Amino acid sequence: MKHLNLHAVLGVFCLLAALALTAPAQAQTAGSEPASGSITHKMYLDMKLGKLHIEGDNAVVDALILQRNIPITYDYIATLMRTPNAFGDGPACIVCHSSNDPAKSYRGLDLSSCEGILRGATEPPARPVIAPGAKGSNLLVHMIQDNRMPLGVPFFHPVDTKSINAIRDWINAGAKNDEKFTNSVLPLFADEKAFGGDAACTECHQSFRDPPSFNEVNLTSFDAIMKGAFSKTRGKKGKPGIPIVVPFDANSSRLYQRLTKNRMPPGIDPGAEINHPNTLMLSRWVEQGAWCK
Repeated sequence: MKHLNLHAVLGVFCLLAALALTAPAQAQTAGSEPASGSITHKMYLDMKLGKLHIEGDNAVVDALILQRNIPITYDYIATLMRTPNAFGDGPACIVCHSSNDPAKSYRGLDLSSCEGILRGATEPPARPVIAPGAKGSNLLVHMIQDNRMPLGVPFFHPVDTKSINAIRDWINAGAKNDEKFTNSVLPLFADEKAFGGDAACTECHQSFRDPPSFNEVNLTSFDAIMKGAFSKTRGKKGKPGIPIVVPFDANSSRLYQRLTKNRMPPGIDPGAEINHPNTLMLSRWVEQGAWCK
């Protein structure tokens, strides 16, 4: 059954909702209702006042879990890692990632234990996959949400092609705005065959508006690239865009990552929901400190 674990947790949510809905009747017959200050009481009040409107799985998780900042336990995260289709159609995470030994597990990433998740990928270049307590700095969630670019590129398309290596080498050399960039790097973004897909990068990333440019990423010039993602939206708040290039570090650069990292689980539809309820709860667990309890 698809999304079995989500159905289970939604069953619990429905039970809570049923309890809240029957609270008025219980109050009349037994003189009691959920204790003041409890999350059940707060949910009951929101429903009574017509503030709680839930339609769909995402809304259930947002309204009953995320907005109320209910602690996400590692037990639930462990269930996700062991369940097929937990984040979209595909095998369970631990099928491919069950050991910190690179000879036994892809990237030496162990998602079968909390300690393994905290340790991260051990195969060089070793790197953490989560930053406990941090919001938005979560490679594990990015791997579940972010499609490899260009959209539709085959899963097994090589990650060390001449074009991809040119991007990598340019970044690792300092991401300079020089003649090499102008003649050998920038033209790649306008070449529909450069990275294994059927569309040029600039077809979807040619301005600072979304739409038409996804995530407000503009790949038409050096200055535009270095502005990063969401520069227009964040600029209204006095914040810089989210960097997609980290000079001297291609492996930490979102631009290079998106050209080389496949979305997980393997074979997932590129059009699958990126804000799957389970993905949102995984992200919240990290933000809450990624406690192993």
